[in-house]
Amino acid sequence: MDLYRFEAVLENSIVPIVVVAESEEKAFKMAEIELEKHFLPLPEVKEIALFEKKKIRKSVAFVIHE
Repeated sequence: MDLYRFEAVLENSIVPIVVVAESEEKAFKMAEIELEKHFLPLPEVKEIALFEKKKIRKSVAFVIHE
């Protein structure tokens, strides 16, 4: 399993998304699903970019600075 850090670029903001998944493909899909669940209605998503990928071992972390 890996820990993925994405950034979704919306019309007027950038949203960080953190996902745990078995593959990059599944991680992108989960990021899209979580965006849909978080925003009602879903704003226009210009892009979702993968910024970091880390293997999950005993511990792993990301710093998300806004």
